[in-house]
Amino acid sequence: MMALVLALASTQSACQSKSKTGTGQPRSRVTSTHTNRSPSAGGTAPAPSATGGTCHARPGPLPDPGCTPGVTNPQVTQANIATTICKSGWTATIRPPASYTNKLKTDGIRDYGYGDTSMSKYEEDHLISLELGGAPSDPKNLWPEPGASPNPKDKVENDLNHAVCSGKVQLADAQRAISTDWTTAERTLGIGS
Repeated sequence: MMALVLALASTQSACQSKSKTGTGQPRSRVTSTHTNRSPSAGGTAPAPSATGGTCHARPGPLPDPGCTPGVTNPQVTQANIATTICKSGWTATIRPPASYTNKLKTDGIRDYGYGDTSMSKYEEDHLISLELGGAPSDPKNLWPEPGASPNPKDKVENDLNHAVCSGKVQLADAQRAISTDWTTAERTLGIGS
């Protein structure tokens, strides 16, 4: 019993990954106020088996809020959404190249301790999507999401973008909801099916 308690304490106190991200910065754990909610979205890929790692995916699959808390793009504000996230094609102008995100994906698979290290089994996804004003290149907004693309999170991102662009939801509220738990974001904001 004591060994289990010590192992859990050691896992929770991990402060920094040994691997480096594509920016030369460690993918470190940060203090977060996110809660571990039960996922409600159907059809999501289960988190793959993990064999250690400094980050730990939650059911859903949801990223570790200490490693991947989500980061916003300071160039996107509520005042300029018509010329940024609500403008068709805008996200293509800021999307980082695959050469950058593939390096992060490799590091993230290791950081999350996934037993299956096949790159094709994951999408290096923005927790706060680009269409919701997520930071394009910040490692704390990118994580190796299990499963293929497109996936159920994509529909949530599209629905939230539509809600923000139509004025039903404020940008900051959509960003907060998706970064807290994308599987409950629509219900939290009172939109979607």
